[in-house]
Amino acid sequence: MMIVRYAHGETQTSFSVININIHQPVQEQNLVRAMELVDRAMEVYFSADRQAMYRFYNPDTEVRPEEKASVWMYSASIEAVNAILNGLRLQKEKGSPGLFDKHYQRYVELLAQLHENAAYYLGNFNLISFTQTKDWTVYAVDRASEKGGANVTGILNVYDDQMWIIRELIEAYHLTGKDTYLKEAEYLTAYVLDGWDCTRNSQGIENGGIPWGPGYVTKHACSNAPMISPLVWLHEIYRKKNDQITYNYIDAQDKQSRRSKMLRKSDFYLDFAKRIYAWQKDHLLNNKGVYDDMMGDCYPDCTIAYEIVDGVKYRKNTQLRKAVGTSFSYNSGTMISGAADLYRVTRSKVYLEEGKELANASFRYFAKLGSEVPAHYTYASEGFNNWFNGILLRGFLQISPVFEKVGSYMDSFQQNLDYGYTHFLRSGLLPQNLLGGWHADKDKNNLEGMFMFAYAAQYAMLSQYEAGKK
Repeated sequence: MMIVRYAHGETQTSFSVININIHQPVQEQNLVRAMELVDRAMEVYFSADRQAMYRFYNPDTEVRPEEKASVWMYSASIEAVNAILNGLRLQKEKGSPGLFDKHYQRYVELLAQLHENAAYYLGNFNLISFTQTKDWTVYAVDRASEKGGANVTGILNVYDDQMWIIRELIEAYHLTGKDTYLKEAEYLTAYVLDGWDCTRNSQGIENGGIPWGPGYVTKHACSNAPMISPLVWLHEIYRKKNDQITYNYIDAQDKQSRRSKMLRKSDFYLDFAKRIYAWQKDHLLNNKGVYDDMMGDCYPDCTIAYEIVDGVKYRKNTQLRKAVGTSFSYNSGTMISGAADLYRVTRSKVYLEEGKELANASFRYFAKLGSEVPAHYTYASEGFNNWFNGILLRGFLQISPVFEKVGSYMDSFQQNLDYGYTHFLRSGLLPQNLLGGWHADKDKNNLEGMFMFAYAAQYAMLSQYEAGKK
């Protein structure tokens, strides 16, 4: 196993590479800490040429195992940079251009570099979907040794990975105005929506839902709701334009003939956002008021099935009989974001009320008061929950302009990050458990790189929230 050692292993309780002013406003302090975390993470989790991201680093042993990050983990770095850019821009708009002038351009350049090197995860394959057979170039789960050479067949690419990247590409387009980001976002959107199960039931109604990936039949919360907000954003981009797009579907009368027609992009994107939102709410909302993991219990089994219609092979519906799995915070967070965005563009109070209800239920379910530190709310930190929780925070942020109460929910994230930063910052990094700190056994302090980027994104989102309050 290849390991890499660094000269930054000393334990310390404060670390700064930018500028620390203990009296700086919380909005600015949050943004500074976000930048510090990203800059430090780029040092220890990325190769010197910034082409490859490694999964783990241990600040105590100064060891970085050779395992590379998956594309989902890699996308967390882009998410953090976009969140910082948003925070910097908001600061400038609020009349404080200092940090913007000093740092904005270097993060724009880092964003471009991260996007360019994401191509090590790209690969090409041929897919038989519910309506067509087509070649696609998409992001693999795992990194290849050369750009465009990744294996994306079968289960080696999943729709939710594409969705997180789509979200960040649209953010990058808004931040930079570069059409290349928008073009790729729309291409990947077409790929993801090609996965929508448009087969018809006996009443002629679409079965709906997007499987976890083209190699799966189970339909997950994480492969549906993350697409709602990006679709709303695409609707807004094209709202005043007449650009057209091809819509593939199955005839509602004979329930098998594949059809296509041209629609306005703006209408197409908004309609799909509504349909995905409705599918997930109808199938995965549980009696606790939060979302289950997926529709499973495949019948007759979980093997991908096909059918021949007019001599052409298409993917066939697989019956999924029940909602199963753990309720993770991000699967509710994406629905809060979706509700907030759908309300913003439709003004339908149904979305507003459902978003509020879900925000309240999510805080009740995922935040536990005083279980580790008095007057602090504990969120699960095992597994990948640190990143999941950041998506919940994003949902709170997106609904905050129309639901003031979530400010107190966001404060719990602020408290936890600050507690970790004050008590446990070590060599510029934060522990997996912000309230519990580090393992006494130094060999067990292998940190996921995506968590450092998740913490940075959370700090940047909290900076955005503080800016919006003024």
